[in-house]
Amino acid sequence: MKNSRRDFIKNTALITGFSIVSNTVLGKKFGHVAPSDRLNIAGIGVGGMGRRNLANMKTENIVALCDVDWRYAQKTFDDYPNAKRYKDWRVMFDEMKDSIDAVMVATPDHTHAGVTAHAITLGKHCYTQKPLTHSVYESRLLTELAKNYGVATQMGNQGNSFDWCREIAEWIQSGAIGEVYEVHCWTDRPIWPQGLMKPKQGVPVPDTLDWNLFLGPAERRDYNPVYTPWNWRGWWDFGTGALGDMACHIMDPIYWALNLKYPTKVNGSSTLSNLYSPPHAEVVKYTFPARPKVGQVNMPEVTVHWYDGGLLPDRPSELAPGMMMGDENGGIIFVGKKGKIMTGCYGMNPTLLPVENMKHFQKPKPWIPRIPGGNGDIWNTNAHEQDWIRAAKESKANRKESSSHFGFSGPFNEMVVMGVLAVRLQGLHRELLWDGEKMEFTNISPNDEIKIVSIDEFEVVDGDPRFNRQYQKVNAQHAAREWVNHTYHNGFSLPPMPKKK
Repeated sequence: MKNSRRDFIKNTALITGFSIVSNTVLGKKFGHVAPSDRLNIAGIGVGGMGRRNLANMKTENIVALCDVDWRYAQKTFDDYPNAKRYKDWRVMFDEMKDSIDAVMVATPDHTHAGVTAHAITLGKHCYTQKPLTHSVYESRLLTELAKNYGVATQMGNQGNSFDWCREIAEWIQSGAIGEVYEVHCWTDRPIWPQGLMKPKQGVPVPDTLDWNLFLGPAERRDYNPVYTPWNWRGWWDFGTGALGDMACHIMDPIYWALNLKYPTKVNGSSTLSNLYSPPHAEVVKYTFPARPKVGQVNMPEVTVHWYDGGLLPDRPSELAPGMMMGDENGGIIFVGKKGKIMTGCYGMNPTLLPVENMKHFQKPKPWIPRIPGGNGDIWNTNAHEQDWIRAAKESKANRKESSSHFGFSGPFNEMVVMGVLAVRLQGLHRELLWDGEKMEFTNISPNDEIKIVSIDEFEVVDGDPRFNRQYQKVNAQHAAREWVNHTYHNGFSLPPMPKKK
């Protein structure tokens, strides 16, 4: 296994661009695959959401399964008894690169980019769960690699394939509420532990888990069950908290309808934030510059406000007493010069406010193409996965890109995870200015420091409360650069950013 790992690293280190990659590295040549022919798909990270994704891809051949925790993945192994099993995706690529057409990646956030990037350089079509990546730079890298290698891609924000996203865009871009200058969106997440302090000691690693492979590019630490399975979302080194987890769903209709790209300013605040774990609740305000008209509708500067952890925007005066804002999982409110639109989570069930306005509302004739199966139950359809499979079977020259291909979802994800940094950098006590093209904050000076909670303990002694809250001083500029573009550890690395043509 060690030799195989070295072989993979050696082979990928030689890749500097599409034009020099041999067919033996790429595996099958790109080209049209008849819809009746099946793709050979490998699943990487198959114990959680990956199992559902693979079930929605069962029209194809599931030929390999890779997971660092074979106990957690056992149900999926049972689903596909003939698939080869791996713990290390690098070994899988070494052994099966010529017999895999595509990969489904549903690992923890911090390993999305490494797996996906190397799969792309091997010419594999990629379906990668949301958030697309853990950092801004990783999102940019996947966007550029996908463009360079011409593979079919899809981020796993399944609501993107549903009619609601398209309907909201059509309403707004036809002028139903006039120019939109403010948006509020929220989620009921986190539904996992957050605001946690670093465990004081490790425990023995379960026999079925390869802890070193779980850590991947993250800094080494002792195993503790508070990290995995599933709870990795609540740790900065592995996840992105409620914002990274849910904004790729909830902010998707906003990003699409308002034709957004990079914000220019961002400001974050939260409950107590610490060095290790996202806060219990947070608010992030993004400011986007004016964009070109869409049809006859102006796209002025717009502020987008995010809330999680039970925090909510002010209740609209147009909402009838007793009526819920959004739904139990979250929602969106668009504020325009001529009115408001409210939706549930994922942009579900949009309505004008007040709701009575719907009686006389003439919906615009649909003009954005719909995805087959995108008008049903979001939890009981394979629309998003099948849209990607359809794209993967089309030639690069004639392909209609899948709905959330990396050309769309890469810049979108950059925006999402940049907002995570606004919360981590809130100790600067300022609105942060963002240069999206350069992927950097422009108003953090070399000497700026932030204090971040590193220890937070409380106990009652003889009836008296005793507090022990300690802080670690961090150079803000260095921290921001590291959080934008992570240092990879433990022998893991990313392919180089493709050169601009």
